[in-house]
Amino acid sequence: MKFQIEDVTVYFPYDHIYPEQYSYMIELKRALDAKGHCLLEMPTGTGKTIALLSLITSYTLSKPSNPVKLLYCTRTVHEMEKTLAELKLLHKYQLENIGPSARMLALGLSSRKNLCINPDVVSAENRDSVDAGCRKLTASWVRALAIENPNIPTCSFFETYEKAGSDAVLPPGVYTLQDLRMFGKEKGWCPYFLARHMIQFANVVVYSYQYLLDPKVAGFISKEMQRESVVVFDEAHNIDNVCIEALSVSVRKQTLEGATRNLNKMSQEIERFKATDAGRLRAEYNRLVDGLAQRGNLPLGDTWLANPALPDDILKEAVPGNIRRAEHFLSVLRRLVQYLKGRLDTDNVEKEGPLTFVNAVNSHVGIDQKMLKFCYDRLHSLMLTLEITDTDEFLHIQTICDFATLVGTYTRGFSIIIEPYDERMPHIPDPVLQLSCHDASLAIKPVFDRFQSVVITSGTLSPIDLYPRLLNFNPVVSRSFTMSLTRDCICPMVLTRGSDQLPVSTKFDLRSDPGVERNYGRLLLEMVSVVPDGIVCFFVSYSYMDAIVNSWNETGILKEIMQRKLVFIETQDVVETTLALDNYRKACDCGRGAVFFSVARGKVAEGIDFDRHYGRLVIMFGIPFQYTLSRILLARLEYLRETFQIKEGDFLTFDALRQAAQCVGRVIRSKADYGMMIFADKRYTRHDKRSKLPGWILSHLRDAHLNLSTDMAVHIAREFLRKMAQPYDKTGGSGKKTLLSQQDLEKMNGTEGIMF
Repeated sequence: MKFQIEDVTVYFPYDHIYPEQYSYMIELKRALDAKGHCLLEMPTGTGKTIALLSLITSYTLSKPSNPVKLLYCTRTVHEMEKTLAELKLLHKYQLENIGPSARMLALGLSSRKNLCINPDVVSAENRDSVDAGCRKLTASWVRALAIENPNIPTCSFFETYEKAGSDAVLPPGVYTLQDLRMFGKEKGWCPYFLARHMIQFANVVVYSYQYLLDPKVAGFISKEMQRESVVVFDEAHNIDNVCIEALSVSVRKQTLEGATRNLNKMSQEIERFKATDAGRLRAEYNRLVDGLAQRGNLPLGDTWLANPALPDDILKEAVPGNIRRAEHFLSVLRRLVQYLKGRLDTDNVEKEGPLTFVNAVNSHVGIDQKMLKFCYDRLHSLMLTLEITDTDEFLHIQTICDFATLVGTYTRGFSIIIEPYDERMPHIPDPVLQLSCHDASLAIKPVFDRFQSVVITSGTLSPIDLYPRLLNFNPVVSRSFTMSLTRDCICPMVLTRGSDQLPVSTKFDLRSDPGVERNYGRLLLEMVSVVPDGIVCFFVSYSYMDAIVNSWNETGILKEIMQRKLVFIETQDVVETTLALDNYRKACDCGRGAVFFSVARGKVAEGIDFDRHYGRLVIMFGIPFQYTLSRILLARLEYLRETFQIKEGDFLTFDALRQAAQCVGRVIRSKADYGMMIFADKRYTRHDKRSKLPGWILSHLRDAHLNLSTDMAVHIAREFLRKMAQPYDKTGGSGKKTLLSQQDLEKMNGTEGIMF
């Protein structure tokens, strides 16, 4: 269907549209017109992705003189593929309606691990090894040697791509990662470098958050992007945590030992070069006198992660004299590593700010702030000069330089925390020095400054007013949408007590109470006998899940549950969990029914959908608060209170409830779906906790369902399932429409015209 939103003709590839999708597009267009940023919360399963894609691409088509580029950021490769599949469908529809003028180039960009087609390289087990394997074949000096000596291996795909030169382009179309690999094999070109080259010409780029938020990666991937771009962060409820992780560094004993090994190897290389090619080191010295800005024109195979601390003006300065010579720089790094070793050798927890730490480094080992600031770039320059290709072996020294540069650049928003052991296992010494970032706005500020519109959207952004404070920006549009339904297909309940009227909660003083464990077990046992197909249970942590499943096993509850349904458990191992999920789905498909035990904040809670019969009920055992004694969390809470006036309790509750909403939201993935949500903890009855759940869940939470015991919950579940089994009108004919056709939209637009 196609319809007008003010001056834009929107091409939408389906025959019907949900009212909330239409409202979402109107708000999105307002933000694009105002060239500002927006926050939009839209319930899960209401077609957020297609609404975004069709409005922004149609907006570009309606303004051919100044087209906007779309940078669509997802969290996982799976989400990236889903987005590109939707875009393919939309592009096909636009071509049918408009013809060749609707052509566009859209592609996904991922790491070498997901795009490489050279079988020798891609077989390595992790991402860093694949990157290093690629560099060993594509670095400029390796290729120069290979011209003289044909026995030196190079990558045939990269060579063919380089030979093609300016002919190496992607024809218009929408390319998933699989399509890029196929195209690369067909042409004999390297898909990774082709995609890297083409993103500056593409109309739509779909890639991971890291490519914009992690300054080390953003520096060389996203620096080409023009200002007239719309950036979309999808599923962005955890965006503040992603920003913080991008600027945080942990240093352990193993890191320092590895860094010492790296330094020894590098000094051997320097001696070798002094003997064979001293001019090379001298040339590097002269380049550093002029400043670091010259590194922008490196050959493609040599590009490196950019400086983690962002500012361009640093790069134009000359490198401090005392780290220009390679051997002087190594001795500075040795002193720094030695100092960090000394700091890790402590029995007490220590916490200090970056300024205090930099002063301490200066007074103990004579390394000043400016030298620290340049460490990362100076290391990069040296590794290129020494022609080092096995970069995966040099990760330790890169971590140390990353740490040094961040500490030397930022004076506020960070803490250095040294812990001699993990509090949860005090008998095992495991000292760690963490540079932890507390201010999420540091990583995302360049994105807000550089691009004209940034859209932050997810199914759980409640309370929506906290995000502008956390990320320190002013949205022009901030809206939360509800879900229009023809029938009440969501049934949230708050369970506060068991059948024996004992309260249930995962509060620290109650969680290991045998009465609570028994009541949680009884609740699940009653539900498996009433609810068909799949049930998903979320626990607050792995340790709590282990303890409670163990207790159920000893009391025989688990055996009774397994007579009704099979039980599968998420573990910390990705392969085991994937296998468990596959078997869980098989058990649901064949009618045996199954229960999946999972953990809030785990992989399953974030990205796996339990739609249709795979999830008819989801039980959230407790409120998933973070570990509140964590030093890093306490330091962040203190910073939020002092800088943004956000109270500790407010932030912790907000954080716990967005995780809970994320967990229970897995159960509804479309409007034809139905499911129940049980919040099993007496604290959910409190208004300050409950009010932070998304509006689309709260609007279905009746007052009668706020204080239930197990037997009442079972009765409600039976009633609800009986109601859901009745046939219903999908378009919502009896009153409020939940599916709008083109005619309905034209009518609405007509009446709006009369009203104005």
